[in-house]
Amino acid sequence: MLPVEKFTGFMGSSDNYEGAAFVLFGIPMDFTVSFRPGARMAPQHIRQVSFGLEEYDWDLEKSLNDVNFYDMGDVALTLGRIEESFTSIRTVTKKVLSDGKIPLIIGGEHLITYPVILEFAEKYPDLAVVHFDAHADLRDHYQGEKLSHATVMRRVAEIIGPQNLYHIGIRSGTQEEKEFITKKSNYLGQNVLAGVEKALEKLGQKPVFISLDIDVVDPAFAPGTGTPEPGGATSIEIMEAIVKLSSLNIVGMDLVEVLPVYDPSERTSLLAAKILRRALLSFNITR
Repeated sequence: MLPVEKFTGFMGSSDNYEGAAFVLFGIPMDFTVSFRPGARMAPQHIRQVSFGLEEYDWDLEKSLNDVNFYDMGDVALTLGRIEESFTSIRTVTKKVLSDGKIPLIIGGEHLITYPVILEFAEKYPDLAVVHFDAHADLRDHYQGEKLSHATVMRRVAEIIGPQNLYHIGIRSGTQEEKEFITKKSNYLGQNVLAGVEKALEKLGQKPVFISLDIDVVDPAFAPGTGTPEPGGATSIEIMEAIVKLSSLNIVGMDLVEVLPVYDPSERTSLLAAKILRRALLSFNITR
């Protein structure tokens, strides 16, 4: 049996795993957060607030009723046991990929991307990662730890090569991270839409994984996150960015670092649900 548990599904999800083009699952982990905990509550909360939205996207003129996607539930994790949790995350990710599905993953803290990419890189040796974030997450270690939400993209760079990482929206980091991102990786700037245009020019039809930290959005629009950073994209800009990226060969996506408890207005969770809806309705699945 897969290490998953299911409570409430995302709006519009079907019960047909075999026929689904997309498989959504949550990874409720926040073991290494350095400022504000609570991201493990995001997968279920985002599902719950999704029912406050329409299944129809007004701008795209498409409905979730026309997309066959399956909500698998959440990966069952052992609180505080990182290596065991990584094994469970990899098991679920590998299953979804081996079945030819496109995973859409709800975090959890950003460290969840590391075990996920280990499996994606096995299937797609030429994988590229488009990283939306306010923070570089490129430290080699943080408070003595190699595995942290602050080091996750450094670990990803070690898996796929820093030249295959494309960073958009970064506006905070150390001097060392700035040197790494500008000399070894691909920094496409703080402006999200301009950065996406640059990514489109560079990526062609390489398999692309999108890792989207909600704090790439200005905290005026998404205050419910672990390390809010003033400045950043608007809600409209980040949703437009998802549509623009849909011309790429998207093979998977995660959305991380939503903290429902720090946003009683629920606009952060609602934005996350709307981003996921837009991804489901936009990404090319004719392959």
